[in-house]
Amino acid sequence: PQGEGRIPAGESAVSVHGGACCDELDFGLALEDDRVSAAGFIARGCGATTAAASAAVTLVTGRPVLDAARVGAQDIAAELGGLSPGKLHAADLAAEALARALGGAIGGQTTLLAPAPGRTLVAMSGGVDSAVAALLCARQADVVAVTLELWADPDNDSERSCCSASAVAQARCLAHSLGLPHITLDLRQRFAAQVVKPFIAGYAAGETPNPCVGCNGHVRLDAMLELAGRLGCAHLATGHYARTAELDHPNGPLLRAAADSAKDQTYMLAALAPQSLAGLRFPLGELTKPQVRRLAAEAGLPVANKLDSQDLCFLAGTDRARFLARHGGIDDRPGVIVNRAGLTLGRHRGQHRFTVGQRRGLGLAGPEALYVLDKQAESNRVVVGRRSELRTRRVAVRGVRLHRSGDRVDRVKLRYRSRPLPASLSGDLAAGSHRRAELVLAEPVEGAAPGQLACLMDGERVIGWATIARR
Repeated sequence: PQGEGRIPAGESAVSVHGGACCDELDFGLALEDDRVSAAGFIARGCGATTAAASAAVTLVTGRPVLDAARVGAQDIAAELGGLSPGKLHAADLAAEALARALGGAIGGQTTLLAPAPGRTLVAMSGGVDSAVAALLCARQADVVAVTLELWADPDNDSERSCCSASAVAQARCLAHSLGLPHITLDLRQRFAAQVVKPFIAGYAAGETPNPCVGCNGHVRLDAMLELAGRLGCAHLATGHYARTAELDHPNGPLLRAAADSAKDQTYMLAALAPQSLAGLRFPLGELTKPQVRRLAAEAGLPVANKLDSQDLCFLAGTDRARFLARHGGIDDRPGVIVNRAGLTLGRHRGQHRFTVGQRRGLGLAGPEALYVLDKQAESNRVVVGRRSELRTRRVAVRGVRLHRSGDRVDRVKLRYRSRPLPASLSGDLAAGSHRRAELVLAEPVEGAAPGQLACLMDGERVIGWATIARR
């Protein structure tokens, strides 16, 4: 068998396992210039896995990187003259090993391919939005697809997560069905350190963090922009519903709300730096969701009617309290529920189970509904009160990032699923970073939760962002 027992030394090597025969496969390859210069494997399991890994080596050795990135399980099975249904798992395993090894090798390069005008890297999650983004880009230029594996935990439901190994495999299959090269990037360590760890710390501190904002702003998209540079791509395109504005401004472009206000995702992208935004394209920014599904159906994409993911990717199939206990050691810690005056009204299982503005789940009976007003992590107390006590016209924020002068802020979005509120930013704040500030609202808001993002806007344009702080 080609490449058996020889994994290129010092280069990208991965280990995968699975399949009906519980096979194990070590696979590695080396890159030279823009080609796969060598590949090899060590297989433990059934003979079909050895044959499939050998076929993968044959298919990619000496081939350009982007050609190798087009090789999938069907190509491997075809190279073997076809596999019986009971042996197809071997082709799947070899394709998975090849994709992981290729992604690791590409990730270790500074520059791999020369810049190509119009070549676009498209982020694909396996859902309908990213698939249509890829479809639209492929009609205009060469496209390379990329999917990130961000989280792996047996406690999760991999079928409901957009970043699990199962989701990556589905996205790869979809990209290959469109004739696109596909790259898999394993960012699990970076994601755990820069997204999950702050998420846990936020709840431990009595806040309600928004991990998607940090992931988009500092992890996922920046990693894919770096990959775009290595592959000589002019841009990175995603399936987000967003637009850009002020493209020629010396401080860089701004985010602009999508045409479909019901699907607008600028809140989740608000932490992107203008320098990152300059390299991004949003093909769906002018489309509505029904239009996107119609385009997918017309193209015969199998994901045309696929449901959108709803959970945080690392909470799919589990819940927040269970996750915090498993990964952060934040177990239930009984405490008291009090009113503003300090009178004890009841007990709770842990302050991390609540968020400011929450009404349900308090377990309190009374003549009127009570809401969470504050969480005090050190004393483990949950403060509740009437709905009117939630209302405020002033919101303290920290870690302010302004891409334009603060006097342009005329509204703010304090939650993802909420409308922008008329507001101004107090003080004379110039573009740049500011430690703290205060938002003055034209109408009261109920329950501005510390830890959540405040998206600072000028009409449809995102001027900057900050984190809601305690007063």
